[in-house]
Amino acid sequence: MPNISMIESVLSDIKAREHVMDALVVSRSGMHIAGSAPQGAHLETFVAMSAILLGAAETATSELKETLEYLSVNLKNSKVVVISAGPKALLVVRIKPDALETLLPVLTDAAKKMQGML
Repeated sequence: MPNISMIESVLSDIKAREHVMDALVVSRSGMHIAGSAPQGAHLETFVAMSAILLGAAETATSELKETLEYLSVNLKNSKVVVISAGPKALLVVRIKPDALETLLPVLTDAAKKMQGML
């Protein structure tokens, strides 16, 4: 059973970072675990599509015999970064467009940390 309070604590640390707009944890089957969807987004749709995006990217990259490190969806005013948090979940974070290089190590470490909590 996931330790939701510990996961929420990690998400709070992420959200406190400059340039982070939203952060949440989603199961690989597309169910919400913790955090909140971006304002104005329908939670169930956002989490389900995030899981589908990562699953499709992992499948496509496996055909190249490569390992997916993260998925970045580049939008006009933000980026959505999706990182595997192990076999059960993924970390989905919306950041400001130019912050990926700065935040990626933090997000990767958080995703690794969450693996033991799920």
